[in-house]
Amino acid sequence: MPPVLRSVAACGFLAIALTACGSADDGAADGGLTTGSGSAAGSATHAAPTGKVTETVDVAATDTTCVAAKTALPAGVVSFRTKNDGKQPTWLYLFRADKTVVGERANIAPGATGDLVVELAAGTYQLACKPNHEGDGIRQEVTVTGELALQADPRVTRAVEDYRAYVAAQVDDTIATTEKFVAAVRKGDVKKAKALYAPSRFGWESIEPVAEAFGDIDPKVDLREADLEEGQKWTGWHRLEKALWKAPDTVKKEAKYGDTLLTDLKELKARLPKAEITASSMANGAKELLDEVATGKVTGEEEAFSHTDLWDFKANVDGALKVYQLLTPIVMEKNPGLVTTLDAEFAGLDKLLAKYAEGDGYVSYTDLSKDQVKELADAVNALAEPLSGLAAVAAS
Repeated sequence: MPPVLRSVAACGFLAIALTACGSADDGAADGGLTTGSGSAAGSATHAAPTGKVTETVDVAATDTTCVAAKTALPAGVVSFRTKNDGKQPTWLYLFRADKTVVGERANIAPGATGDLVVELAAGTYQLACKPNHEGDGIRQEVTVTGELALQADPRVTRAVEDYRAYVAAQVDDTIATTEKFVAAVRKGDVKKAKALYAPSRFGWESIEPVAEAFGDIDPKVDLREADLEEGQKWTGWHRLEKALWKAPDTVKKEAKYGDTLLTDLKELKARLPKAEITASSMANGAKELLDEVATGKVTGEEEAFSHTDLWDFKANVDGALKVYQLLTPIVMEKNPGLVTTLDAEFAGLDKLLAKYAEGDGYVSYTDLSKDQVKELADAVNALAEPLSGLAAVAAS
C-alpha cells in the first residue's frame, strides 16, 4: 500500500535514508527510475528501452500549484526535478493516458528537492503533485514525441522476461491462497481465516510496485482504514482483517468483500500482460519495496489489527531480492562493488528476520521490543542505501 502521511513519522522515527524521505540535497543519485508509455497497450514481448537521463525538467511545487518548466518533451529518460516551496510534504506522480502510474517520488518535504526519473515513450501523460498525498493532485499535461532507443543487451531482455514470469506466478499464488482464505470467511471459520490471512497477502506484497501501477486496483484490495478518504468505500484485505480480529462475530456478513477481493485480484491477473516492465522499472520497484518496509512494516502500521507485519516485511524483501538476483549479471559487469555490498546486506537482513520466524510464519509485531524494532530498521537502512543505486546502474 502506498505510504501516506505515516511515512513522515516513520522516516523521522527510523532515520532511514530512503527516497521516501526527501531532503534539501536530494539528487538523482538514487535514480527513482521507472519506465512508461503514453498508451495503455503494453506488451510482454517488446524490447526493454533504457539509457541515461536525456532531459531534466524543473517542477515548481507549492501547496496549490504544480508547474513543469517544460511540457513538450522528446522520448527518452526524463528527470522531473521537483522543488517543494509549499508548507506541506508533496508526492509527485506521472500517469499514463489510461491512468496507470508510470512512477512516483514520495514525500518531498517542504524546502526539499526530489527527482523522479522515468523513461518515456511517445504519448500523453499527466504530471501530478499531491500535497499531503491527498486527493487527485494538481495536474499538468505532458506530451512526449519521438522514438526510444531499444535495449540490445540480451541479458536485460532475459531479466525482464524472467521477472514478468515471476510476477505472474506470485499473482497466481495470491489468488489460489486468497480463494482458501475467502472460503474460510464465507463459512465463518475465524481460526482458519486468521491462519490464511497473512499467507494470502504474501505474493501481492512481493510484487506490490507492479500491482500499484494499476492505480484503480490497489486501493480496492490493499487500502488501510487509516488511509480512507471521506466518502471512500472500504474493501479488500484490511476490511476483512479488522472483522477477523476486532469483530469475529460479523465475519460471515463480510464475505461479500472477500468475493470482491477475488474479483479484483483476477482483474489484476488479466491486466498483467499489459504491464510495462523494464530493467530500470524493476530496479526502482525493488527500492520501492524497501520503502514499503520502512514506512509500513517495520513501524507496525500496515497490519493494524492482525499484527502480521513481519510476513509483509519478508515478502517485500523477497521481492526486492528477486529483482536484484535477476539484474546481478548486468550489475556485476558495471559495478562489482555494489554487488558485494548488496549480497552482504541482503544476507544480513535475511538472517536478522529469521530470528523472528515462528512455525510457518513470524511472531506478532507486538512481540517485538523497541530495541528489536530499531535493529530491524537499521538493517533495512543498511540495505536501502546501496539498493537505491541499482536503478541507475541498470539504466547506464
